[in-house]
Amino acid sequence: MPESRNSLPPLRFNLSELAGSLGDFGTIIPLVLAVALVSDVNARYVLLFFGIWFILTGLYYRLPIPLEPMKAVAVIVIAGSIGSSEIAAAGLILGVIFLVLGYGRFFAIIEQWVPQSVVRGIQLGLALLLFRASYNFVIEDPTFFLLGIAIIACFYLLARFRSIPDLSAIVVIAVGLIAGIALYGLPPVSLIPAPKLVMPLPADFTSAFATLVLPQVVLTITNAILATSLLTKDLFCQDIPPKKFSTTIGLMNLISVPFGGFPMCHGAGGLAGQYRYGARTGGANVYAGLIFIILALFFTSPQVLSIIAVGVLGALLVFVGIEMARHSIRTDSLVITCITGILALVSSMTVGFIVGMVLAYSADWLKKQREVAPA
Repeated sequence: MPESRNSLPPLRFNLSELAGSLGDFGTIIPLVLAVALVSDVNARYVLLFFGIWFILTGLYYRLPIPLEPMKAVAVIVIAGSIGSSEIAAAGLILGVIFLVLGYGRFFAIIEQWVPQSVVRGIQLGLALLLFRASYNFVIEDPTFFLLGIAIIACFYLLARFRSIPDLSAIVVIAVGLIAGIALYGLPPVSLIPAPKLVMPLPADFTSAFATLVLPQVVLTITNAILATSLLTKDLFCQDIPPKKFSTTIGLMNLISVPFGGFPMCHGAGGLAGQYRYGARTGGANVYAGLIFIILALFFTSPQVLSIIAVGVLGALLVFVGIEMARHSIRTDSLVITCITGILALVSSMTVGFIVGMVLAYSADWLKKQREVAPA
């Protein structure tokens, strides 16, 4: 059905929304921490702009539409120790691309020509990637991983059979923080300095386009925009056009990245995570935004983030992956969806998308040939 601003839910600020606001922390925190540790990016500015845009997104959409670091950019930065100037150049290029795409008919064409089975395959691939990421946390911190799993499972049963709100995300994060403080002590408190303008050089734009932008574009179109739009329909029966997501992605990158922000986008995995742990309105985004802003303004963020017992983050990722996988199998071709998802895991989202498109159109062509063939 067409989107209606009046049909969107009012903001709520209860414990369920607070729990849901933490549902994507298992993805955001490890990526921000890793990027800050291997590059000259200041995590405090990254968290500050995440907080600001989380609040603005919640107020605008009135749904728990998440924000995440652009994963392809983050992974390449972590692997190659790329500097802040090149990251800023990539963010500006991506901001322009998605702002322009949001004002054209591009996504109307994409929705018409990209089969649902391929988009569901990208969702499945993301679920599998979340499972793989959680495995790394299991190896590093098995005790708190199992404790996190037990807490989430108990709250799931209580919510299902005793109508108790699922506050597992709050409890799991609290356990991780308490354990980290017990081991490493309280982090230092310090005010954030004023942000400085990051001015990329012409060479940074050339390098960023080839190294960071091209791998990210396909992932953003498929997961951050198309898959998020589809999952919004699944979870909330709300038809938010992909071009609207593209526009907000473009705006927040153009405004934030030059002042130390990290390239960011929406994400189907984040939406599944926030929904899984109780988020139903944009109130969850406001909670998440306030948490990030407080961390950015008053704490040395990498030290704060690093004290969390990583096993509990892995536990959160497992159940987010299950939520994502559950929706990905609602497809018109399970074979194509599975192949796309597996290739996204073992190779890349781009390869999975291309192969899925070829298979989907080949299957459609063969079906038409059989229909016109003489009996």
